[in-house]
Amino acid sequence: MDDIPSATDRRAQVTAAIMAETGIDHAMIHRVVHTFYDRVRADALLGPVFGARITDWEPHLANMCRFWSSVTLKTGIYSGSPMQRHAPLPVDAAHFDRWLELFTQTVTEVCPPAAAAVFLDAAHRIAQSLEFGIASHRDLMLGKGQRLPAV
Repeated sequence: MDDIPSATDRRAQVTAAIMAETGIDHAMIHRVVHTFYDRVRADALLGPVFGARITDWEPHLANMCRFWSSVTLKTGIYSGSPMQRHAPLPVDAAHFDRWLELFTQTVTEVCPPAAAAVFLDAAHRIAQSLEFGIASHRDLMLGKGQRLPAV
């Protein structure tokens, strides 16, 4: 029985393997999150949506670092309900497109290609999931290829 690794040990092994394979580490996640949200805050489309809801950015950025650590490195250090927070937002397909555009610019500049690919794959899945979830919150059912209509 002593040879069976604990869940914590297995998670640490997975995280270490991802780090070795992609170059992603907590410093890179910090750079991605902070660079990205600097861009979001300055953006004409996204800035007002975030600015109306976030007054103290440091806790938000720390939470986003935990989120992206859990997503990219499988660390499990994030706990939260992203859909609950995003469902009531006044956003549409254009907001998601701009979010992905800024995120793509950020990870392409900040990360080596293998790391950027991991971030971007996750970002596209997250954006699609949030867009569908927000549509559902608005009692809309998006079909394949359909996007969230303008607010």
